[in-house]
Amino acid sequence: MSVVKVDPRHPDPAVMADAGARLRRGELVAFPTETVYGLGADALSADAVARIYAAKGRPAWNPVIAHVPHVAAARALSRDWPATAECLAQAFWPGPLTLVVPKAGHVPDVATAGLDAVALRVPDHPVALALLEAAGIPVAAPSANRFTQVSPTTAEHVVRSLGDRVPLVLDGGPCAVGIESTVVDCTGPDVVILRPGMLGRDSLATALAPLGVTVRRAVRTIAHDRDAGARSTDDTPRSPGMADRHYAPQGDVWLFAAAQRQEIASAVTAWLAGRSGPETPRVHALLMGAELPLAPRDRTAMTTVTMPDAPDRYARALYAALHEADARHAALVVIETPPDTSAWDGVRDRLTRAAR
Repeated sequence: MSVVKVDPRHPDPAVMADAGARLRRGELVAFPTETVYGLGADALSADAVARIYAAKGRPAWNPVIAHVPHVAAARALSRDWPATAECLAQAFWPGPLTLVVPKAGHVPDVATAGLDAVALRVPDHPVALALLEAAGIPVAAPSANRFTQVSPTTAEHVVRSLGDRVPLVLDGGPCAVGIESTVVDCTGPDVVILRPGMLGRDSLATALAPLGVTVRRAVRTIAHDRDAGARSTDDTPRSPGMADRHYAPQGDVWLFAAAQRQEIASAVTAWLAGRSGPETPRVHALLMGAELPLAPRDRTAMTTVTMPDAPDRYARALYAALHEADARHAALVVIETPPDTSAWDGVRDRLTRAAR
């Protein structure tokens, strides 16, 4: 593996040219976007996309997102470019929004999990855009980590998760948004949010108001367990990130509301008391308020991270905090849930899936 630092303000053309050539040869390249780091491959090569699935341990039922440098390149991958897609692309691209549209015939089935629709995005990151221009091809790029694990927001996270499975990592610094894009299905009469992100329903509805289109939220997920693998609770998902267990650290995750502070403290005390051995198991806590009311002895087993109280700043900090839990070998991660409002939908979605 080679890790190459890239100044996001001025991406080195020689570095971009080399990375683009690697992608055209069918190699994997990890690179930063504004959301998370992606594991990139030629989206039009079935063999190259298959290498993504192998490197991540990603199941074949989970489609990937094809990244392109501009709207025209997205239209070229769609058999029928909907008016809703054009409206949203003009309003929010480049940006953390993925559009699911009818796929063109030359898009390989492996990239869409056999579906007749393809997920497309124009990322809002200078390194990603420079790479796409240098490669001259659409780039399939799910998050650059092992399947179900915490998504990477730094190059170090990529290296820790994938190691030598990826030959080249472009290090463009921390990601600005911090959780994956909002994904919307534009193939029907309504626009359906398949995966919430930091671009919320109200913003989508405002942009689509001239078309008189309804925006609604999907509820389908795909069940997954660590031992048996994935099994469908319905049909194949139309979006990445719909597995019910996803974005998860290695330890168990408990979510609790602010009103349950005393209850969760008692549960942590009982959990620690039930584990004897030469080393005290580690607990990692992501809190939005005061520390948990633990006895001094139990408090020594806990590392506390104070999380921001604004959705955008919380999202930016979330995966780094969960990666820290893994780095500290935390056997238990307790997380105080943020408010149940639409502004927090993307964050709450990630926390809910991490805890399953």
